[in-house]
Amino acid sequence: MIKTSAAALALLAASTLPAFAHLDPGAHGSFAAGFSHPLFGTDHVLAMVAVGLWAVLLAQATDRRALWLVPAAFVGTMALGFVAAMLDLPLPFVEPVILASVVVIGLLAAIALSVPVALAMAMVGFFAFFHGHAHGGEIGQAGAWPYAAGFAIATALLHAAGVAAGLLVGKALGGSGGR
Repeated sequence: MIKTSAAALALLAASTLPAFAHLDPGAHGSFAAGFSHPLFGTDHVLAMVAVGLWAVLLAQATDRRALWLVPAAFVGTMALGFVAAMLDLPLPFVEPVILASVVVIGLLAAIALSVPVALAMAMVGFFAFFHGHAHGGEIGQAGAWPYAAGFAIATALLHAAGVAAGLLVGKALGGSGGR
């Protein structure tokens, strides 16, 4: 009993330590800091992969162009959110909306909601603006443009991972578009 309590206490104490999830731009460079940023946040990874999954479902249900237009809308609008943060334009509820993006985009993919591509682009774009603003708010000492290029490329790769997963799982299960 004492060993179990001690182990539980040690785990609890360890969970209060800082995660240091993002690279220091001074030590690793601005591009690397930006590139790693989306990869080490579970909220970012889940939302970005879900965008790719939903794009596959939309492409097979409505319009093949969704396969690249929906992820491109996310990356492009995320860049606009980043610029807004660099211009010190305030945006309320950034973190709650990012959390909501995980749930909402995940549900859109899970239920395979079929909407016109333009509407899908607007829906993911809404959330993307908040993701971009958060990246801009957390830039620290990084150079803006290398940092932005890094997180944009990493985000596009996460979208591509979602697209690949959707296509591969759909093909493996013999379904249409992962349905």
